[in-house]
Formats: sequence, C-alpha cells, structure tokens
Amino acid sequence: MEITEVKIYPVSLGGRLRAYVSLTFDNSFIVREVKLVESALGLFVSMPSRRKKDGTFKDIAHPLNNEMRQIIERKVLEAYHIAKNSGFAERDEGEAEELNEIVAEEIKKSHPLIEENKKR
Repeated sequence: MEITEVKIYPVSLGGRLRAYVSLTFDNSFIVREVKLVESALGLFVSMPSRRKKDGTFKDIAHPLNNEMRQIIERKVLEAYHIAKNSGFAERDEGEAEELNEIVAEEIKKSHPLIEENKKR
C-alpha cells in the first residue's frame, strides 16, 4: 500500500493543532481528519478518532504496524514542511487546494516515482 497523495490544511487557532491532513492510498482510498499536533517533543501525527462514552478516545483508522506508521509520519511531515516553507497561514478551502498543488509539485520533484505510480 502506498500513499499517493497528502493534503495539508493548516490551522492557526493558537493551540497545539498545526494542520488537518487527508491521506490517499493507492489512488483509491482516502483517510481524512488526520491531525498534525505540536507536543513538547515535536510534531506528531494523530489518526482520526472518536470519543467513547467513558471519555476515552478510540482510533477510527490507524496503521497496523510500525513500518506503516513511520511511512505515514514521514510523508505527512514532509508535506507539512513544504507547505510551511511556502509561507502558509490558515487558509480557506480554495487557498488550501492551491497550497496542496504546490506541495504535490514539490513532492514530485523529490520523489519522481510518485507520478509514475499515479498513472497505474
């Protein structure tokens, strides 16, 4: 399974949340509401979750092994840093799409096989 697209939706609400992220796998499955959160140890990826009746959270979707978790984290952080270096701030939907086009182009430059895999 390969991540074929990463979309970053920056947030500047003053809290720890830095961005919402959408991940597309194999050009056929999308996971939305992934969060990029700032902690004392740096940025981390939080998978989509819901609050249970007892107040705890349960992931809705998550990687089943450490290798996939590392791939997701690497791709999300790479896309976030590209977006951040493009001078983003909180953007509306149209501006976020424009930003994601910039991110996609930068990732293609550094990973030429991504475009080849999208053609499959």
